[in-house]
Amino acid sequence: MPMRIRASALTALTVAALAAGTVLTAPAAGAVPKAAAPKFLSASQLPPHPTSVWTAGPVTDGFPEGLGSCVSTEGVLDYEYRHREFRTDLDTGAVQLTVVTGTPALAKALAKHYDDLIRTCADRIEESSPDVEAEGRDYGSLPVEEGARVRGLHTETSWGATDISLLSVGRDGRTVTVVSWGQMGDFDDAPVAAFKKTTTTAVNKLY
Repeated sequence: MPMRIRASALTALTVAALAAGTVLTAPAAGAVPKAAAPKFLSASQLPPHPTSVWTAGPVTDGFPEGLGSCVSTEGVLDYEYRHREFRTDLDTGAVQLTVVTGTPALAKALAKHYDDLIRTCADRIEESSPDVEAEGRDYGSLPVEEGARVRGLHTETSWGATDISLLSVGRDGRTVTVVSWGQMGDFDDAPVAAFKKTTTTAVNKLY
């Protein structure tokens, strides 16, 4: 995840993510009908950075490792994953994931699954890593397409490292998108309003 969690915390988070969540099954490989690929955010559509500019990486097939601390593919098989990573010259990063499922019902279940993983991420962090304190916040839903939800996550290690992330899950038809933003800091440093705008743009832009 673009959030900057130190090595000991990241290891614990990955293990926790793999153990969490309801198992969802997807259609057999090749069963998802082909359609236009969903579009991604551009660098200019990320929350503005006060002293740097965003750079967008290429759209890449597969699940981004950067989301593995709260969201994973565990129990979610044979979907078409694509992602784009973003960075600034400083310690701020972001990533967008898109997942094309077979039906709107499967997408609805997958969006709930991902949101549940994000909602419970702080508890899993603290259970798996005694040297990390974590707090999650719910910033509410957004009225875009089939809906989106924004949440925040703050972590602080026993040696004083502190990181803040914003994460959202949205859906348009049978496609789900997850967006995350992260940097060093706490909830006061989170650009919640700008991230909500980014999430709305991300969902609207899919098709």
